[in-house]
Amino acid sequence: MRIEGPYDYDNTPMCQNAIGATKLQSFPAAEADNSPQEKNSFDSPGEELLAPPLNFSMVDYGVFRSGFPEPANFSFLRTLGLRSIIYLCPEPYPVANAEFLKANGIRLFQFGIEGSKEPFVNIPEDSIREALEIVLDEKNRPLLIHCKRGKHRTGCLVGCLRKLQRWCLTSIFYEYQRFAADKARVSDQRFIELFEISSLKESCVPVSCSKGQ
Repeated sequence: MRIEGPYDYDNTPMCQNAIGATKLQSFPAAEADNSPQEKNSFDSPGEELLAPPLNFSMVDYGVFRSGFPEPANFSFLRTLGLRSIIYLCPEPYPVANAEFLKANGIRLFQFGIEGSKEPFVNIPEDSIREALEIVLDEKNRPLLIHCKRGKHRTGCLVGCLRKLQRWCLTSIFYEYQRFAADKARVSDQRFIELFEISSLKESCVPVSCSKGQ
């Protein structure tokens, strides 16, 4: 695991709220003379659209998931007040993303899990367990979990968290498949099913959505 920061210079069987809001713009009715001096709200200083990353969603109170954040997503992420990011890929963090973390005092926890495809999938249980410990530590939240697309590696980590929250496997797999879509992997779901949770600190599990039935 690689840790960076903190810097000085985040009727459904999934019990989940998706956050994908953008700032709404209001457009005044056009004047009869179509005066060129009139400006719409796009031109108002300080107004900006908030774009969440690919596959962004709320996992639980103070815990979020997504695909890889792009610079266009930084303004949205800033609204979450993130303290930590769990990054599940082995590639170095891009300079622009690292500068965003530095500017906002966000700590980076990196776990270099390879994005292998079936049938050659090797999900390191120790890395998932370490990442879960970070998620369960309240001082690290608000926290964002992400990999490249927010599907497989992120889905495995969130699925193991759901086991700690005593979700049934049907609900866990439904959530995993919703994000993975046609890229869902049997091996990921098998990993989640067999993952042993007994050694983790269940008393630290976020409780706002603790059961999926």
